[in-house]
Amino acid sequence: MSETNDGPETFESFKKSFFYGSRSDLSFKFLSHLSDGQAADFFQGLLSKLVDAYDDGNAAPIYEHVRQGQVLSYAQEARAVYETGPFTPMEKPLSRSRLMLLTSSGHFVQGDDPEPLGIENMTQTQAEQNIMSFLKAPPTLSTIAADTAMDRLVVRHGGYDVRGARKDHNVSFPLQRLRELAAEGLFAELSDPAFSFVGACSQTRLNKITGPEWVRRFKAQQVDAALLVPV
Repeated sequence: MSETNDGPETFESFKKSFFYGSRSDLSFKFLSHLSDGQAADFFQGLLSKLVDAYDDGNAAPIYEHVRQGQVLSYAQEARAVYETGPFTPMEKPLSRSRLMLLTSSGHFVQGDDPEPLGIENMTQTQAEQNIMSFLKAPPTLSTIAADTAMDRLVVRHGGYDVRGARKDHNVSFPLQRLRELAAEGLFAELSDPAFSFVGACSQTRLNKITGPEWVRRFKAQQVDAALLVPV
C-alpha cells in the first residue's frame, strides 16, 4: 500500500480509491462496494487467473472473473425494493409503435458540445476529475438527429469507463442498432431526434424538475415508447 497524508494506506481506502478516487479506474469502481474479505478473494482469484492465462493463453476466465465481481458488488448495492413501478403498459404492439432512444451515456454530436460545468472542450480526464461537481449540477440534454453518422458521435462521462463506447458507440448509445431494427420492422418508426445526457448529475433536480420537463417534450414527439439505456 502507498503512503497517504494520514499515514499508510489501508485496504479499505485502497478499495475506495477506484471509485472517483485517486486511482479512479472506472472499470473497477465496483470494488468499493465489496467487503474486505470479498475484495481480497477477488484479487486472489484475479492473480490466479492471470497466471493461468499466461500459461495457456486463454484470457476468457479473467474477463468472467471481473464480471462476476461486478455482479456481486452491484447486487449488494441495489438495495431498493419497489413493490410497484411507474410503468405504463404498451397500448400498441411494438411492431406498430414509434420508439424513442434516451440514454444517460453522455453522448453528443461533434460541434454541439454541451460544455458541462462551463468548461470548453472538456476532456474525459477532466470529466473524471470533476465528477463530484457533476453530481451536484443539473443535467443537460443533448439532441442527436436519428440519421447522425456514428463517426460524428462523441462520448464523455465521468462516471463510467467510456473506452468501450468509443470503440463502438452502440455499446451505450445503440442508435445504429435501432435504425437496423426499424428497417427490419421490429418497430414501426424511430423517433427523431434521439437524446442523451450525463447520468452522473443532481438526482433531485433530475427527478423533480428536469425529468418532468423532458417528459413533456418527449410526449410532444408523439412517441409510443422509449428505450432507456442507463449507465
